[in-house]
Amino acid sequence: MSVPSEVRKLGGVVRTATLLRLGCTRYEIAQAVSRSLVLRVARGWVALPHSDPLLLLAARHNVTVSCISRAKRLGLWVLDNDRPHVASLPNGPPIRDPHVVVHRHRPLEPRHPDRLEDSLINTLVLVTTCVPHEEAVAIRDSALNKKLTDLHALNQLPLPARARRVLRDATPLADSGLETYLRQRLGWTGVPFRMQVWLFGHRVDLLLGERLVLQVDGGHHVGAQRDSDNAHDALLRLRGYTVIRISYRQLIHEWPLIQDLITHAIANGLHHAR
Repeated sequence: MSVPSEVRKLGGVVRTATLLRLGCTRYEIAQAVSRSLVLRVARGWVALPHSDPLLLLAARHNVTVSCISRAKRLGLWVLDNDRPHVASLPNGPPIRDPHVVVHRHRPLEPRHPDRLEDSLINTLVLVTTCVPHEEAVAIRDSALNKKLTDLHALNQLPLPARARRVLRDATPLADSGLETYLRQRLGWTGVPFRMQVWLFGHRVDLLLGERLVLQVDGGHHVGAQRDSDNAHDALLRLRGYTVIRISYRQLIHEWPLIQDLITHAIANGLHHAR
């Protein structure tokens, strides 16, 4: 049995106990290490050279990649954050690296000793304890939108109160976290709104009332996409709509200014059909 092949099949960073259980011998593992085909990265763990740095960190410290780091690896929408987030039991070993965020808690779903990455459920629960409510809802929306879970399944879980509040505000309809932020930040206006509405052959992010359109541009708003969006904006205006187009940066960092634009538009009745 080839030790490097088995390690590769199992994700590149593996417990030696797992290799032994699969049929590798201690001698074969030692030979692979002596030939630098695999590396001993911590007591009871080996890895292929050039393995995933985050998995290596988890193995070396006996922790699990979780919270927003795991959410990002699952392809969920997260705000930029370069610090690794890991999970450990309350009495877990100390990590002295100040760059690493360690969440010490007892997980809702038990973690198998072989797993270096947390389950989706544990990840979503930890997110609610770590980031502001809006961001936690955006990540929960993203998981629902990608069909990694569903509202019924989440509602069956004995979630902590904070996670339950996040779930109450979540929906599978948001295509991006930016839309989630808008939905949460505009509910107080009392103006009915719909997300992802088709108007004249294109979807708009948010339609307030009958005629006020909000579009949120991510990194894709360049080149041909930008030309198409601008043409659609012009068509909407010709058909009696008001279009407010904002950027990711404005939504996250300049919301008071954007909120003023929207409330002024509402005050002028631009959300009503004329």
